[in-house]
Amino acid sequence: MRYEELTIEGRNAVLEAFRSGKTIDKLFVLDGCQDGPVRSITREARKHDTIVNFVTRERLDQLSETKKHQGVIAFAAAYEYAQVEDMLAAAKEKGEPPFLLLLDNIEDPHNLGAIIRTANLAGAHGVIIPKRRAAGLTATVAKTSAGAINYTPVAKVANLSHTIRELKEKGLWFVCADMGGTRMYDLDLKGPIGLVIGSEGEGVSKLVKENCDFTAAIPMAGEIDSLNASVAAGVLSYEIVRQRL
Repeated sequence: MRYEELTIEGRNAVLEAFRSGKTIDKLFVLDGCQDGPVRSITREARKHDTIVNFVTRERLDQLSETKKHQGVIAFAAAYEYAQVEDMLAAAKEKGEPPFLLLLDNIEDPHNLGAIIRTANLAGAHGVIIPKRRAAGLTATVAKTSAGAINYTPVAKVANLSHTIRELKEKGLWFVCADMGGTRMYDLDLKGPIGLVIGSEGEGVSKLVKENCDFTAAIPMAGEIDSLNASVAAGVLSYEIVRQRL
């Protein structure tokens, strides 16, 4: 199956895409361009909490497929995002305690796609990503997920820490992957749970980690001290699966 990520170019096309409710992951605008149509587009972007990047004409020309961008290019998600509430409802319908994966600082689309694939196979009810500093649902993500993106919902939220606090009020508790944490085999990972995974370079951010209940370390015996983010997500997800069996 071939997946397409939608690139929208030109002022009218981008403005209509926003007004029609299409999910726009990122907007690129020519730096210094502030005429009426462009102001209308950036206003719509902020209304939808879309990331706006002001870039040079050279950068826009590189991104453009038509070379007729009129100073504006938008990238729309290849797939629609879900709502966190939908994931909780799906868990309830299946009679299962919620199991969610939350991704912090995962900007590599291959990692995101691989994690969605793992989430599906491990029986997770959804994946949550932040709006900023995160890969979106691009064609690369869809392809790397090997079709799992069609079955495992992905939600995009403004603030991971705020989302964690809201989900705690609904009965979930949270564990994040961290090399300095408790050995994962020594933690009780049953029940309604959110697993937080950070990038292999920066890990889980300080504020997000502070909102988690526990930190889990994966035992390692080699000379290097970190796993690829998608591999860490797989190892910890299947420890949760093992304990749930």
